[in-house]
Amino acid sequence: MIRVDRKELTRSEIVRVAANCFLNDGYTKTTVNSMCKKLNMSPGNMTFHFPTKEHMLAELVEMLCKYQWKMMEDEAKDGYSSIMAICLELLTIASACEQDEVAKDFFLSSYRSEMCMEHIRKNDTDRAKEVFKEYCPDWSDEYFSEAETLVSGIEYAVFFTTSDSAPLDVRVAGALRTILSIYNVPKEIRDEKIKKVLSMNYQKLGLDTLTKFRKYVDQTTEQALFDLLKRKQIAQ
Repeated sequence: MIRVDRKELTRSEIVRVAANCFLNDGYTKTTVNSMCKKLNMSPGNMTFHFPTKEHMLAELVEMLCKYQWKMMEDEAKDGYSSIMAICLELLTIASACEQDEVAKDFFLSSYRSEMCMEHIRKNDTDRAKEVFKEYCPDWSDEYFSEAETLVSGIEYAVFFTTSDSAPLDVRVAGALRTILSIYNVPKEIRDEKIKKVLSMNYQKLGLDTLTKFRKYVDQTTEQALFDLLKRKQIAQ
């Protein structure tokens, strides 16, 4: 007989509520106490599963990394190259940050978290190995890892804006030019991809990306809860 781990069930429910709060109310504004009230749970019980709010954010960032792979696969089916998909991803996230304060708070908080950056850099390093291997045939794993350390800093600079920041298209073009240069992508290919991605309706794509990620998180957490409850029914 299959037995459902009650801890696993509680953890999934916490992730579902945290996702809803972070992606709708904002990570910074959300408190552990406010989530506890929604869950009818004591702070001690919640911190048993997630010691801090940052641990919950890291869980969502892992989901975001999986979602990015799914997006890249979907875009490949639509005819986009892997390089184009990466360019599009940076542009849409930057656009979402510019249009939606909750999105900006979520992404900037993620990039400021050492815990989250471990997930982001590992994920992006694995993708870079796949996407840029033909341009970096002699690179070791350490080279790719170091490159992604630089790339993550460039990405943060694009997302973080002040009153003196350049327009979005200028920031993204400069960032993509630098990132693709790091991976030895030839200039003619760099110019072609950047021109193509900037010709898209990236304002709409940015908001669509955020909406789709919220939906993906909802579906993923709800499916996890459904599977756990189904296993519990089978076990009874």
